[in-house]
Parts: sequence; structure tokens; C-alpha cells
Amino acid sequence: MALGDRSLAALLAFFAAINLLPLPPGTTLFLGPPLMIISAQMVLGQGKVWLPRRILDRSIGASQFRSMTGRLMPRLLWLEKLVKPRLWPFSSNKAADRILGVIAFVLGTVVTLPIPFGNWMPAFAIFLISLGISERDGVLLIAGLAAAAVAFAIIVLIFGTAHAAFGFLFH
Repeated sequence: MALGDRSLAALLAFFAAINLLPLPPGTTLFLGPPLMIISAQMVLGQGKVWLPRRILDRSIGASQFRSMTGRLMPRLLWLEKLVKPRLWPFSSNKAADRILGVIAFVLGTVVTLPIPFGNWMPAFAIFLISLGISERDGVLLIAGLAAAAVAFAIIVLIFGTAHAAFGFLFH
């Protein structure tokens, strides 16, 4: 395994990055479950990545892959200059993976749900958290946790607004 104990975080970052692209509505129903599966493996302390055959057998066309890569690469190259090992708050990497895996799992669940305008911020939070894990960058981890807090606030606002609107209509 080329990435060693950080392969789960790297794959989590990959799937989160795909969820950040402007894709047609409903694609998170297919792109969100890998986030949940990978983060669940982190929580369970698995060292090896496992994905269902249905996900592994899916493919995208070469032109789509080039387009996605073309959009992501400049951003990833810029981000690579900022990410570095620093201020890592965990003494145990297994504990970090498990704790942060729970957060990523909840966020991955939110990404999968068909919530209008509610998927991007959780995917962004997972992306930052997983990059923080893969590089042991505590600053990036804090940014990811802050993004997670914002994501949860947005979801609460969306559900609160919907509840109030439907409560008003049916009362």
C-alpha cells in the first residue's frame, strides 16, 4: 500500500473533491456513499481500503476524467503548497482516525442526502479534514472542523426553515 496508514484519508479526500465539482443534481446519491464507507472503515480502525464491487466497477469516460482532472489539478497544486505537517493535536494516529472518522461519517451521510444547497459544505469539510489527516496538518484540521460546524449550521437552518414553512402550511 503506497500511502500506508494514510490511504483511507487520501481516498476520502479524493471522493470529497469529486463532490465539490459542479455536477448534476442527484449525483451525491452515488458519490456520497463512498465517503460513508471509507469513513466507517476509519472508525473501525481498518488499515486497508475496501469498496463494494459496484463502486469499483463504475467508470467514467476519458473526456470526463480529463475535465475533472483539469478542474481539480490547479487547485490541488495550489493547496499542496499550503499543506504541511504542523500542530497535530493527536498523539495516536489510530485515535485520530477513529474520532475524525465519526465526524466524516456524519458529514458523508449529509452529503448523500438530497438536501438542496446542503451538500457542498459537508464535502468541503471532509476534504479539509482528510487532507489534514493525510498530512498531519493541525491547522488544516481546524479549518476542516470549522467548515464542519458551518455545514451543520447550514443543515439546521435548512431543516428549521423547511419545518417552519411546512408547519405554517399545514397548521
